[in-house]
Amino acid sequence: MRSTSVAKPKSRHSRQKASFAKPAQKHKGSNFWQRLLPLPWELWPAEARLLVALIGFWSVAGLLILGSASWWVASREMGDGAFYIKRQLLWLLASWSLLYIAISTRIRSWSKLAAPLFFLGCMLVGITLIAGTTVNGASRWLILGALQIQPSELIKPFVILQSANLFAHWERITKDQKIFWLSIFGTLLLLILKQPNLSTAGLIGILIWLIALAAGVKFQSLLATAIAGGLIGATSILINEYQRFRIISFLDPWQDPQGSGYQLVQSLLAIGSGGWLGEGFGLSTQKLQYLPIQSTDFIYAVFAEEFGFVGSVMLLVFLMLIAFLGLRVALQSRGNQSKLIAIGCSTILVGQSIMNIAVAAGVMPTTGLPLPMVSYGGNSLLSSLLISGLLIRCSLESTGLIGMASPHRSRK
Repeated sequence: MRSTSVAKPKSRHSRQKASFAKPAQKHKGSNFWQRLLPLPWELWPAEARLLVALIGFWSVAGLLILGSASWWVASREMGDGAFYIKRQLLWLLASWSLLYIAISTRIRSWSKLAAPLFFLGCMLVGITLIAGTTVNGASRWLILGALQIQPSELIKPFVILQSANLFAHWERITKDQKIFWLSIFGTLLLLILKQPNLSTAGLIGILIWLIALAAGVKFQSLLATAIAGGLIGATSILINEYQRFRIISFLDPWQDPQGSGYQLVQSLLAIGSGGWLGEGFGLSTQKLQYLPIQSTDFIYAVFAEEFGFVGSVMLLVFLMLIAFLGLRVALQSRGNQSKLIAIGCSTILVGQSIMNIAVAAGVMPTTGLPLPMVSYGGNSLLSSLLISGLLIRCSLESTGLIGMASPHRSRK
């Protein structure tokens, strides 16, 4: 008589372990790519997947739009139509590496690095006032060999992180700590205003204000801060002559179409020439040395001329989708700090884009804010894609599964 044995049912832990082990045995090639991710792709939340796809599309589309906007000028001035595209592509590869680092690093680790990196950024902004390179009357850049660094652009991700650090624990920190950090933020804004760079100072001020609002800081305090910020901005406009000219040309650019209003007039002509469907990709006329700064601050005007009203509406819908996903990530975040970081990242990506479009369309006075991931410039790319990576990381951590799948996927 043979003896029969009954197999014991596997525990829940062993079943989970087996479910992760089997795919690695069947698909050895895919195991390499899985090791590069902080969480198996099939466990990524829908928001994170969509954000990766949209940021990838934004980057590629931005490179193509830049190619169209810069080709003719690059051919004339550099002897190589692809000059700006090649340089932007190198920065794009470096920026996507930074995005990967952001996705693979815990928010807690970023929060620990926030304060020292924020202070380093403040120091570099201060150095621009002493040893910075002056372009168009503004000292915003530091030259390090072949690199041109704009600290006021690179500091944006760390302003988000440090603001979240501060306001997430606002009710638990001492009054001295509150005064200290608010003074540091105020000093940063004054240093950027001193460059002068009113637009970036205003954007960072609005960013900090919105993070404080989302954290539940008393509205009376926020109202007083907003009034003080408005007065400082008005004072900066009164002191700096070029800012006054920008306000005047914004109110009526046609009063001096060959002088202070020339840039905005050419931008409006480009947007108006696009009509409903646009002139077609690469067929903009205004970029042929009629429209100044067509590869950076006013690149949207070239886009609008080539893709028309329909393309412009699609761009706004795209930005609304990014904002919606950012809000979803914020609402799903498990910690208050991650929620504030997600709000800050969405504010910069969408808010700066809207401000750039508003300037080109004559809705706002001319500023020096680039269109994220579209305008030419490595500093803007590095900052924008690091911010995008932080937003995606917040979405990944909202699942609560980071570090549970397998040991190698919890990097830091």
